[in-house]
Amino acid sequence: MSTTNVVALPQQSREDAAKLVLRLLLGSLTLLHGIAKLQSGPGFVLGLVQQAGLPSFVAYGVYIGEVVAPVLLIIGLFTRPAALIVVVNMLVAFSLVHMSQIFTLGKQGGWALELQGFFLFTAVAIALLGAGRYSVGGVNGRFN
Repeated sequence: MSTTNVVALPQQSREDAAKLVLRLLLGSLTLLHGIAKLQSGPGFVLGLVQQAGLPSFVAYGVYIGEVVAPVLLIIGLFTRPAALIVVVNMLVAFSLVHMSQIFTLGKQGGWALELQGFFLFTAVAIALLGAGRYSVGGVNGRFN
């Protein structure tokens, strides 16, 4: 029994399927954070933004980064810009909330910011890779 061709899909189909998995994973996990913020309101983020001396309207950008962009990632429309919005969202989260944890290990020995790092670097990968064929925008979409 040969193990060289475990998955009998063509190379391009496997790559498109992998892009779909990345989009669905990042989009759904980030969207859950956005839904929680929709339910609890912008108070926490407003406080952080004001404490940093930024205008209050900046706090509402979290809804774009954690609701709108993840939905676009999930469906595969404007995928590259949506991924870049998640990157910016995560960089803002790092700067406003997590700077003191960047070089910290968690209780289980891993990086204290594993989830945030996952969101950030998966979004970078999606921005570089694009949506793939299994998307609303398709492979020929200008921003996919």
